[in-house]
Amino acid sequence: MFREMRRMKQLLPMEETEAVMHRCSNGVLACMGDGGYPYAVPLNYVYYDGKIYFHSAKAGHKLDAVNKNPKVCFCVIDEDTIVSGEYTSYFRSVIAFGKARIAEGNEYREAFEALVEKYSGDQPEEAKQEMIDTCDRAYIIAVDIEHMTGKEAIECVRAREES
Repeated sequence: MFREMRRMKQLLPMEETEAVMHRCSNGVLACMGDGGYPYAVPLNYVYYDGKIYFHSAKAGHKLDAVNKNPKVCFCVIDEDTIVSGEYTSYFRSVIAFGKARIAEGNEYREAFEALVEKYSGDQPEEAKQEMIDTCDRAYIIAVDIEHMTGKEAIECVRAREES
């Protein structure tokens, strides 16, 4: 169902792909929007327990889109260094395909805690718990990943092989 990467030599090993997902702080969610147009929206996320989680208002374009068609694509860019003299950039990125759904129960709580820890881990524990306990303005959306690959510039592959 999912295409194989054309330049397999640039495929990141799964452990490095997951490391990219853990260290990045934002990505772009792509889904089917209104009128058959694609809708891509940048957002903060957490990669937790093999899934992608992000918060969403309880109404809006993003929520309408994933409710209408849960198939989504999510992309993060870990590195993008322009190398002017080579007319290129040295990059590292991950793309994931999956199905989005509203997280509930324990999954909601754990994912919310993971999001709060990622973005506000330096805040006092009581404040973080109060935020989680009292926030009722947002959903936590889970993306159950069906296919995920990481890719890096061939120059990065060569540098890794040399070290």
